[in-house]
Amino acid sequence: MSLKQRTFSGFVWSFIDNFAKMGIAFVVGIILARLLTPREFGLIGMTTIFIAVSQSFIDSGFKQALIRKKDCTQADFATVFYFNFLISLLFYGLLFVSAELISRFFDEAQLTAVIRVSGLILIVNGLSIVQQAQLAREINFKLQTKISLVSAAVSAVLGISLAWADYGVWSLVATTLSAAFVNMALLWLWNGWRPSLIFSGDSFRELFSFGSRMLASGLIDTIYRNVYLLVIGRFFSAADLGYYTRADSFKKMPSQNITDVIQRVSYPALSLLQDDTPRLRRAYQKLIKSAMLITFTLMLGMAAVAEPLILTLIGEQWQPSIIYLQLLCFVGMFYPLQAINLNMLKVKGRSDLFLNLEIFKKSLAAPVIIVGIYLGIEAMLVGMIVHGIIAYYINSHWSGKLIGYATKQQVGDILPSFTLAAVVSGIVYLAGYLIPYPPPIQLVLQLLLGCCLTIGAAELFRLDNYLDMKLIILDKLFKRAPAP
Repeated sequence: MSLKQRTFSGFVWSFIDNFAKMGIAFVVGIILARLLTPREFGLIGMTTIFIAVSQSFIDSGFKQALIRKKDCTQADFATVFYFNFLISLLFYGLLFVSAELISRFFDEAQLTAVIRVSGLILIVNGLSIVQQAQLAREINFKLQTKISLVSAAVSAVLGISLAWADYGVWSLVATTLSAAFVNMALLWLWNGWRPSLIFSGDSFRELFSFGSRMLASGLIDTIYRNVYLLVIGRFFSAADLGYYTRADSFKKMPSQNITDVIQRVSYPALSLLQDDTPRLRRAYQKLIKSAMLITFTLMLGMAAVAEPLILTLIGEQWQPSIIYLQLLCFVGMFYPLQAINLNMLKVKGRSDLFLNLEIFKKSLAAPVIIVGIYLGIEAMLVGMIVHGIIAYYINSHWSGKLIGYATKQQVGDILPSFTLAAVVSGIVYLAGYLIPYPPPIQLVLQLLLGCCLTIGAAELFRLDNYLDMKLIILDKLFKRAPAP
């Protein structure tokens, strides 16, 4: 199978994996939001940053290093496995000991037990990083999709059952923890790899020279993405944090899924072209144009239908989430763009530049946090939008220099997609004021209007990235493999 065919297959299976997995989580989240209170979601939000930061250390950038390395040995895989497992035990111990202190920081007594149980996910995830890296190297996302769907289904049944039985916040803990455990167990069962009794100092040093910078970069990005949960949880109420996390979960459905698919598939695929700059640039340009047509359409469309969406799916008690979701859609709109540009730095082996840019960009978030503390959550979200624009410019400038694809050219390539999505979403938003129906009917009518306008305009103006995706979809439907 050619690289183009493998990459195409990888995108298809990764897309199915992410959207099916997150689709299940989304539906489960809707059900749980009707069974639980905003405060219980807020409690989980308070634990997120501590677990996410610990997870960054456990990965240590080795997963990215394994994916990028051209010829990995059993010694490489075994060394990373043992290191990650020991670090996961260490960080779970630290989290267990500090749980009471975290609980006092947020003034929530229940957090101590929640953190100590939720933290077990660190050990579970630490046991499966190597298997995930191996499948990514092979661009084998079909197996990962099967595993993800099984784990998501099992965790969904368990979480809903516990919520129905009035276990409160523990139903949310069980949902996350069970999904991770089933995912890890199936990776061990179906992947077939087993670690040898080897720990190579040479392998460790070679992988860590690249991975250490990715660790630092990932840690900075993780703190940035989750520090807002810390700020809202500390300076506002648990209910406010619950409204924010629910809005964020809606935003992540399209934004994070697209970003994850791009990162998982494009990084190993583009890494194979790292020494062929002209070919790499062409693939990169096509990826950006296609990804951003989907992103702009989904994110701006969600902002346009945010009110009937929230009211229909999770009810009146979550109404404060509406404005948060609308603003977060503009924040999430930049995530795939940043992911694509940062992937290029990794492909070219510039983890040093990657780290330096992350430090600089994330330092610019300090004023945003201060604004949020003094002016409120909505003002903070506006600041996040501005920060996203600045971060995109920085990323695209440096990645563009590596392959001769400047920011101005990038913007020119994605501007038609943005214009189309913005005009259609504006019409859909205004139509919401003209449709005198209950929220569920209004939502359906707005979505139908948006789909018809988007497809009609793309066909009318012969948008090239739309036509490319249309051809790929038709090839897939009629079982015609893309040309090698």
